[in-house]
Amino acid sequence: MARQLVQATLPHKNPGDVPLWKRTNGNFTLAIQPGINLNTEKSYGYPYGTIPRLLLFWMTTEATRTKSRRLELGNSVAAFMTGLGLNPATGRGPRGDARRLREQMERLFQARISFQIALADDRKTGEARLNMPIASRTMLWWNSKNPWQMTLWGSWIELGEDFYNAIIAAPVPVDMRALKSLKRSPLALDLYAWLTFKAWQAQATGQPWFVAWEQVHAQFGGDYADIRDFRRKTKAALTKIRQVYPGLILGNKRGGIEILPTSRPAILSSS
Repeated sequence: MARQLVQATLPHKNPGDVPLWKRTNGNFTLAIQPGINLNTEKSYGYPYGTIPRLLLFWMTTEATRTKSRRLELGNSVAAFMTGLGLNPATGRGPRGDARRLREQMERLFQARISFQIALADDRKTGEARLNMPIASRTMLWWNSKNPWQMTLWGSWIELGEDFYNAIIAAPVPVDMRALKSLKRSPLALDLYAWLTFKAWQAQATGQPWFVAWEQVHAQFGGDYADIRDFRRKTKAALTKIRQVYPGLILGNKRGGIEILPTSRPAILSSS
């Protein structure tokens, strides 16, 4: 996963019809603007929930593996869905995986993401910002009503150059098998990616990392007004994460999450 999207994550729930959505973690801010459907002249809406996260994990993995901005999606919705851990047999209704995948793909590929870092020293302040589309070109021939139908041409997306450079600059390795097990919870997916990064940091420095609940809530809990409810759901997510990430070793320090340096990476680098 791109490190910037581990520091600040996508919405868990639909933000609704607002012109801009953002999430801030310390001096780092992620902002999203939805794209406009040229046929209806209405907003596509914001990417939210688990499916855009699975897509981003896949896109970063493929871009890192192929060293190419153009990513081939295959000849059928069913084959691509299976690779993401989605079920093409869940029906054709609005809650079917195929319909939700197509909708969230449109929202994600048409969105513009901005990363901003606030800068400050003793004499002046400033900011560094990167505005970018996720995809500069797309070619989608899939039939979401019949996911198994093959097409004469493969579907593909071409990542925006700045987005491609951002996601491959310092990717955080994750295990797609674990992601498929956690795919029902956007909070669990966010925490898993963050914990893989923190476990690597703890192992590299030989020092434990402790993050207070208030900090965890500020980073991941924007959709949870009640910190006690957020803490309860986070603990439930941690239980699931530890089942698919046995190398994660957490401490018993109260008041937050402690990642111990005896933790191992979620997946070993091939380099």
